[in-house]
Amino acid sequence: MTPGRVALIRLQIILNAMTNAPTLSVALLREAAERAGSRTLERLGQVRALLGEEMAAVDCELARLTRDGVSPATDSAIHLLEAGGKRVRPLTVLLSAACFDAPSPAARELAVAAELVHLATLLHDDVIDDGQERRGRPTPRRLWGNAVSVLAGDLLLTHALERTAAVAAPRVLTDLFTTLRRLVDGEVVQLRGRTLLDASEETYFRIVEDKTASLFAWAARSGAISAGAPAEAANVLGEFGGRLGVAFQLVDDLLDYAGDARATGKAVLADLTEGKLTLPLIRALAEVPNLVEEVQAARCGNPAAAAHVAETVRSSGVCDGVRALALEETARAAASLHALEPSTARDLLVAIARELASRVS
Repeated sequence: MTPGRVALIRLQIILNAMTNAPTLSVALLREAAERAGSRTLERLGQVRALLGEEMAAVDCELARLTRDGVSPATDSAIHLLEAGGKRVRPLTVLLSAACFDAPSPAARELAVAAELVHLATLLHDDVIDDGQERRGRPTPRRLWGNAVSVLAGDLLLTHALERTAAVAAPRVLTDLFTTLRRLVDGEVVQLRGRTLLDASEETYFRIVEDKTASLFAWAARSGAISAGAPAEAANVLGEFGGRLGVAFQLVDDLLDYAGDARATGKAVLADLTEGKLTLPLIRALAEVPNLVEEVQAARCGNPAAAAHVAETVRSSGVCDGVRALALEETARAAASLHALEPSTARDLLVAIARELASRVS
């Protein structure tokens, strides 16, 4: 029996052991989350074992393309790439393709493009947010300056567009243009919040759907299209990807208050001090309206106010509610895949979604 076949059987055993447990009580949500951090990385590692050749090709191409350009823009891009990451977006492309056929060279190129776009947005976001640390390392903007970081992001975007145009159907490239527009729109709406305090959940979810979910949706949809999936099936994958992205961002925002900086690689309260109103804070403000003065002080750089806001958010119980919402969105994402034919790839997409929604880092 080949090593690949053994890996596949082991993965299937794990998946078969997973059951649709009844809805967890709020009291158990935190306990479930606290156990999930290492499992997330383990599951992603197992998927990589199944898609070893494809992911190795993606990683090699990412390493090559971040070096394809002029220094110091390439130095900035290399620094960010080497800081690591879960590579969830490339995996989404490849597994979406594998729901219909073995991932093709075109699927691998689209997986590369998805991660390049993500890396570019990180480089740009750190400039916009005056970010100091990412994945436990100084941000590229701190080492090479804002101008270089912006140009490095632009460089990666050009690579992503070139790769997509070279291998994909025109509708995939058009879809990517639309996605990039949504990424920009979401960033602009979030930036407006620095001067106009908008504590509405409607605004929050618009930002999440544009800045995060849209790229996940494109990754899933483009992977399916690369494998010849019919339009209806590709749209199903797009819906899955969008819901996965919303759940992913909900957990990210939750960890800004309830996470461990050593595990997340991101300074706790970074969102608050950068002026971002995320769902845990929005819901805490709804319960404690007079907290708004402390929020304003924290946004102006007052560390004592930031600590008080964080403690209020944690003690209010809203973090459990946000975790529950992430799990609900994940359940909807999984349910959307019922329209597809059963396959190992489909089951792995569901498994990854569930692990990401339960992660603590």
